[in-house]
Amino acid sequence: MEKIKLIWDFRGPHAKKTAQHHEIHLKDYIKIENTELEITGVETLSEMHSLAFMVVNKEEMKPIRDALKPHRGQLYQE
Repeated sequence: MEKIKLIWDFRGPHAKKTAQHHEIHLKDYIKIENTELEITGVETLSEMHSLAFMVVNKEEMKPIRDALKPHRGQLYQE
C-alpha cells in the first residue's frame, strides 16, 4: 500500500521546538479522529530548519490534507 508523508516546515531559531510542538498536535489529531495512523516525527535539517511529519495511506490522504493543510508531501519509503 502506498503511503504519503505529509510535511510541515518550520524555519528560524525556534524551528526545532516548533516542530516538536506541532507533532503533539498531529498525535492529538490521530487520537481525536480515531485513525490507525501511527507514524509521526520531527526531523532537523539544519539549525534554522526543522519539520514535523505524519505518514498516511494514499487513500486517506486527501481528507487529512484538507483538514491539516501540510506545506508539502512526498512518497514515504520505509
